[in-house]
Amino acid sequence: MNDRPAKTPETLLVAPGDIHELVRGQENGLLERIAPLTSEHNILLDLADVDRIDAAGIAALISLYVCAMNAGHQLTVVNAAPRIAEIIGLVGLDRVLFSRDEVPAAPPEPCCAQSAA
Repeated sequence: MNDRPAKTPETLLVAPGDIHELVRGQENGLLERIAPLTSEHNILLDLADVDRIDAAGIAALISLYVCAMNAGHQLTVVNAAPRIAEIIGLVGLDRVLFSRDEVPAAPPEPCCAQSAA
């Protein structure tokens, strides 16, 4: 019998780097950068600097969410601009992707990931 408690995955606050529009052609960069992190960590994805999103961007968020869930972790979108939050809400993903807690913005590059308290 193993008496050690299971290790809780660390939560990282991550910004999507230099991506300011989560649209077709930009979504692969987000997936390549964030998907590997979901296998090891819970992710708070800071969308404070994202000004626009389309169906491809929403599909990328869904893919990241599924990657995290399959790894037993969580992906939560934080600091989305009102228009981005509205669009995500229109497709019904706000209930699964959004945090109701206020989270400070991720630091600018190159320090793109940090532990959240």
